[in-house]
Amino acid sequence: MAVDVEAEIASLKTALAQSGGAKNKLSMIVFSGDLDRQIAAMIIATGAAAMGMEVVLFYTFWGTAALRDPKKNPGGKDLMSKMFGFMLPKGRNRLMLSQMHMAGAGTAMLKGLMKKKSVASLDELYDIAGALGVNICVCEMSMDLMGFKREEIIDYPRLEFVGVATFLAHAKESAVQLFL
Repeated sequence: MAVDVEAEIASLKTALAQSGGAKNKLSMIVFSGDLDRQIAAMIIATGAAAMGMEVVLFYTFWGTAALRDPKKNPGGKDLMSKMFGFMLPKGRNRLMLSQMHMAGAGTAMLKGLMKKKSVASLDELYDIAGALGVNICVCEMSMDLMGFKREEIIDYPRLEFVGVATFLAHAKESAVQLFL
């Protein structure tokens, strides 16, 4: 079965022109609450923003724990919410490595190595992301399931609480979509 390559290319060009094309935009799902994956997400996000891309990070499920502010303690939680709050890390500085954690030694070693090699810490990466205009969308359903309240989430310049449809609208128009 012979394929007319030129006809296929013309067809793809027509479809792309009719769709309006993708924007210079990165949409990323941040699902993991592991330190190394959070660092990777923020390095990719800040790199994309520095290259002029619009960046949207959608924090869902375990990833939302990184957005908890350790200084904020909202009351009025039910028993299940209190249990999740106790079991999950309270903020990005309490996250552990996905592998080679070694009872905390691996996490401390990575943080020490990052400092020695002058790699920005996770706190610094969040500050850079905010300065570069990276948008953070927090999944309201995940927050509800985990028992997190809006009052305990970090202060971040471009943060909003959304549903999955909002993220999908961003992803649909993005040139790049990632899942971490």
